Amino acid sequence: MSHQNVETVNRAADRIKLGLAVLVIAAGIVAYSVFDSQPAYIRVGAFIGGLLIAALIAWFSDTGRRTIAFAHEAYNETRRVVWPTRKETTQMTAVVFAFVVAMGALLWIADKLLEWIIYGLLLGWK
Repeated sequence: MSHQNVETVNRAADRIKLGLAVLVIAAGIVAYSVFDSQPAYIRVGAFIGGLLIAALIAWFSDTGRRTIAFAHEAYNETRRVVWPTRKETTQMTAVVFAFVVAMGALLWIADKLLEWIIYGLLLGWK
């Protein structure tokens, strides 16, 4: 478990940049809605353009650079993962399905037993 300190945005310039990036994303969403009479590629282009401009603005903030560095490190860690083979995946899936069936049967038996005790023995209903 990592015990790194969580850093927040402290500098006013970074706060302004990130706030501007959020506003640009919101503007892209609004543009998508406002251009409802335009073709789909113009609407989607306005939205994606807003996302790209917001990413560019965030890139120039310290927080944005740290986020990109974190994403790069996460990608490198993912590349180092030893992924299971097809056989191992199939076997584990079969184990999960068997467990689900066994638990379903166990819960069904418990339900029927409780039903018999409550309705049959205690209340006398048939």
